[in-house]
Amino acid sequence: MHKFDSKNKSKLDNEWRRQNLPPSKTLERIGLKSSDAVADIGCGIGYFSIPAAEMLTDRNKVFALDTSEEMLTEVEKRALVAGVTNVVTINTEEYDLKLPDDSITFALLVNVLHEINDRKRFIGEIKRILKLEGRLAVVEWKKEDMEMGPPTGHRIGFDETVRLITEEGLSMIDKMEFAGAFYGIVFKKQE
Repeated sequence: MHKFDSKNKSKLDNEWRRQNLPPSKTLERIGLKSSDAVADIGCGIGYFSIPAAEMLTDRNKVFALDTSEEMLTEVEKRALVAGVTNVVTINTEEYDLKLPDDSITFALLVNVLHEINDRKRFIGEIKRILKLEGRLAVVEWKKEDMEMGPPTGHRIGFDETVRLITEEGLSMIDKMEFAGAFYGIVFKKQE
């Protein structure tokens, strides 16, 4: 299992990523609404958390969730610099997102799913925090050889992602591609 090393956090915000996965445009494309309550799961340095917070109304929150204190400290610094006050950092465990049941309308999972050992349990935990009609947006590296990203053998393919998440009772409502390197899928909780 390929786990991202927080010592490499500078790789999470660089010119290549900003060109190929621009945060605000990506969030718009996957359907983030200003009225959403957001969980950025495996938020890293807040690459998506901060732009998401800027897109929300002031009373709506982005819960930046990560297992790394180092990453969450970086999110807090970036939120301060950006002047956003609606980001809440939470130090989670892999299978305990530390949010109440049915509390989130939009869960974001960017390049995280391929790092999880027990994906069924993990997706079940995400489903637990999603409100009815809540959405889960997944962005992952395509399972192809390329210079950037994790080794191909550590990636999770589009079809496998769809199967895993629909087996947990979420319905696929949209799919997209980003820069030929990433795929995106949006699911909805309907039960």
